[in-house]
Amino acid sequence: MESDKPNFGGMMVYFKKPSWVFLVLLFTVISILSLQISTETFLPFQLFPFSRSSNPSVSSASDPGSCSGFLGEFPERRHVMSIKDFGGVGDGKTSNTAVFRKALVYMQRFSEKGGAQLNVPKGKWLTGSFNLTSNFTLFLEQGAVILGSQDPAEWPVVEPLPSYGRGRERLGGRHISLIHGDGLINVVITGQNGTIDGQGRMWWELWWNRTLKHTRGHLLELINSHNILISNLTFLNSPFWTIHPVYCSNVVIRGMTILAPLNAPNTDGIDPDSSTNVCIEDCYIESGDDLVAVKSGWDHYGIRMARPSSNIIVRRISGTTPTCSGVGIGSEMSGGIFNVTIEDMHVWNSAAGVRIKTDKGRGGYIANITINNIKMERVRIPIRFSRGSNDHPDDGWDPKAIPKIKGIFISNIVSLNSTKAPVLAGVQGTTFEGICFKNLTLLGLAATAAWHCEFVSGCTSAVFPLPCPQLRSNGSLACCL
Repeated sequence: MESDKPNFGGMMVYFKKPSWVFLVLLFTVISILSLQISTETFLPFQLFPFSRSSNPSVSSASDPGSCSGFLGEFPERRHVMSIKDFGGVGDGKTSNTAVFRKALVYMQRFSEKGGAQLNVPKGKWLTGSFNLTSNFTLFLEQGAVILGSQDPAEWPVVEPLPSYGRGRERLGGRHISLIHGDGLINVVITGQNGTIDGQGRMWWELWWNRTLKHTRGHLLELINSHNILISNLTFLNSPFWTIHPVYCSNVVIRGMTILAPLNAPNTDGIDPDSSTNVCIEDCYIESGDDLVAVKSGWDHYGIRMARPSSNIIVRRISGTTPTCSGVGIGSEMSGGIFNVTIEDMHVWNSAAGVRIKTDKGRGGYIANITINNIKMERVRIPIRFSRGSNDHPDDGWDPKAIPKIKGIFISNIVSLNSTKAPVLAGVQGTTFEGICFKNLTLLGLAATAAWHCEFVSGCTSAVFPLPCPQLRSNGSLACCL
């Protein structure tokens, strides 16, 4: 009876004496394996799109690198001290406001001598607002928690930003941010996943009760600053916008977790504002407003200052916001916004995925915006252009100041279980032109769901469901080139 075991001996004899047929076969297999497999799909649209940045200067998600090239070299911190060295008490009850302010004044003397680093060890460190200094590192060790004071007097009122003309919520000044800096260079805010908790509920209740006297403060605001790294921390419960770099350049925000209750008002995650060369990557955000919003000033104040936001990269961001959008452009965009790349985002349970917000009176422009490879789940309106908020700083706004929008490139979008088709509402008196959609798939919509478009023009390719007539290209992709 023949054995059922494989004849390995026979196989070895075969491999010891290979025939020319076997050699040809082996060569063919190796050749096939060495070929690049095409990424093109045979479907009319890509259900699970691959990432391809249309901006060659920006590496795509397949590139494991990051935006570190945005930053210059940081001097070695030769002077390292602990907040305890200045008398800090980390019991969560003792105020350390004077301690932090004293520490920063002391460390400022080392700014021209290699800089300094202030370590915050494990504990709960209650403090009011304090100002950073140049050539400085704020380092939160594992288990360190900085708590925002519940005394409004420890968040002093400061002058409004010139591109806003007043506080964003109230006339006059605004409360300073918990951590603040103006005119700084070479600043690092990082740690071993330490936490900064703004304890914002007190401020939210003032807003809800309509007893707020001055605009709420941010958790972190840097003004007129250069070469900034914010990384590897958790930010909680900001009173207002969480991270606000304004009039800044060369800023990297990476590996952050930003959390606020989903009903906390105006708790945007990260808002680059009239800033250039900003990279936001690998962050998780839950908030009561936009996860990321790019801004550049408010109506005639922003027009007068004319300081745009430009060269902004937002990538590998995930999160949820039930009231707003995964990423927003505007609505404060009066100084102009251009050269923005948004890619590789995952947004769920949100009001909108991508939103461009403008209005009469804003003036300014939005140009060359690339949005690629976004996955949305249960997002009410996946793509939205909106207007008509009637939100102006004062009576000095000009109704004839009409924003100009040109060159919005949106590709490789998958939205599951959305409620509405895209809503693209331009502004009367101008046209949003050069709007390009490629490989857009919206699944789960009702059969009657239809795009809504006004004052827009552009073209589409491989879009489902069928776009509005203003965007039907009839095979032409001229606006997408």
